[in-house]
Amino acid sequence: MQFQQLQYFVAVAETRHFTRAADLVHVAQPSLSQQIKALERELGADLFLRARGNITLTDAGEALLPLARRILADADTARYEVQELVQLRRGRVRLGATPSLCTGLLPDVLRAFHDRYPGIRLLIEEGGSHDLVRGLARGALDLALVVLPLPTPSPALTTVELLREDLVVVSSPEAPAPGRGGRVVRIADLEGERLVMFRHGYDLRELTVAACRAEGFEPDFAVEGGEMDAVLGFVRAGLGVAVVPRMVATRSGRGLRVTPLARPGLHRTIALAHRSDVAPPRAARELQRMLLER
Repeated sequence: MQFQQLQYFVAVAETRHFTRAADLVHVAQPSLSQQIKALERELGADLFLRARGNITLTDAGEALLPLARRILADADTARYEVQELVQLRRGRVRLGATPSLCTGLLPDVLRAFHDRYPGIRLLIEEGGSHDLVRGLARGALDLALVVLPLPTPSPALTTVELLREDLVVVSSPEAPAPGRGGRVVRIADLEGERLVMFRHGYDLRELTVAACRAEGFEPDFAVEGGEMDAVLGFVRAGLGVAVVPRMVATRSGRGLRVTPLARPGLHRTIALAHRSDVAPPRAARELQRMLLER
């Protein structure tokens, strides 16, 4: 049984005329008649009683008609649903990002994407780069914003560098300025400072600790284990200082003193990653384009 045969059958059933039905479906009348006969052979039953000037449905035809209409309607629905996805009226994007990027980079881009494609659902998963890479590998994410270099290089991922961001030191305005109180602070000046530190597995934790050790000292933690919002809150409360991305400090700097790091400073490279063996869905590719062009 072919989809086209059902179209021809319904056209004849509704017009009760082979020639008019052929005109309706834009096919030659002999071809339509041949397809109806082929359908009847396939089903093992006549669908029409053919009398000169009078075409009526048999019992088999009466039974098939509502089913054929339902099949054709479902096909139209399927076509519409797929076209909506292709035209970005519906769908979803599963995006992973580090919490600092959810605070700093993503809000403006996601707002622009949502304004342009309000029917696309945005599913955001926060995590460290290691967790996000695993989410990509198991197919749980379409895209992820990760910090380079990756904790474990993966040849199955494609990464495109998005931005290189400076890190800064944030502190409470009510506490003494970090280091020597100048316009900039050196990593070495953080020796003796109480640090508010992120949880294990957080990219910024690994970067800060490595920089302190490169200067010959172990950082002193006043509080550790928080996510970005918690760290900023603890700093505002005067519990210590923290090293955070400039973008986060700019967006969330209310109630914070922001001090740049002296050259060469600290930086992190953000990349957009997706699986190499699977093309991201259309909606994810559009979000990728907006992130790269932001």
